[in-house]
Amino acid sequence: MVRGEALASPSELGVMAHSWMRGLAEAASELRRNVLDRLRSGDLEGGEALLEVMDDAYDVLASVDLPDALTGGLRRTVDSLRAVTERTRGDVTTTVLQTRLQRAIESHGDA
Repeated sequence: MVRGEALASPSELGVMAHSWMRGLAEAASELRRNVLDRLRSGDLEGGEALLEVMDDAYDVLASVDLPDALTGGLRRTVDSLRAVTERTRGDVTTTVLQTRLQRAIESHGDA
């Protein structure tokens, strides 16, 4: 996900689809760490791109409409992903706004 490569399918990995979906949700949640690392290093575009990957994973997983008994508790994992994604969105937004403000102050100081 971090490298932007296609993900292996459940059959390629030899796992059940519900396990793959839960793994996708967990992996998307772990992207938060990468997003924050990119923001700290000044790579706003990279951070925003990974946030978009998190959003995409959430959108796909939230569309799964199967009983929890069949998905092994996927709904709880997806709910957690949503919370992590929203916190990450807040951090990205704050960083982008702070960066814009800093640039505006610096450009005003040059005038």
